[in-house]
Amino acid sequence: MSKQLPLAAMDACCAPLAREPLTEEQAVQLSRLFKAMADPVRLRLLSLIASHVGGEVCVCDLTDAFDLTGPTISHHLKVLRESGLITGQRRGTWVYYRVHPEVLARLSAVLTTGETA
Repeated sequence: MSKQLPLAAMDACCAPLAREPLTEEQAVQLSRLFKAMADPVRLRLLSLIASHVGGEVCVCDLTDAFDLTGPTISHHLKVLRESGLITGQRRGTWVYYRVHPEVLARLSAVLTTGETA
């Protein structure tokens, strides 16, 4: 059973740091997401998935981008999936991955200053 962070629990995390400080609970929730992205392989996987045409990518297309074994790639994808950053759907023998754009938007919002250019 995976320990996926519920997306609904992140609703209160959208205020930029420059406007109001995070609560302890918000900081804990966000730190889990940032921790999942803190590995270079996972950050690159997230980037590859998010930038793929059509918004989803087959795991078979991800493995060729790395000089890593299949099980290692699967481990990193599992960490991203359990954190709630991505979702996977099995189709036959392959799994197709998508990012949760609302989660990325919340992370982005927390890093902005709220100033307009």
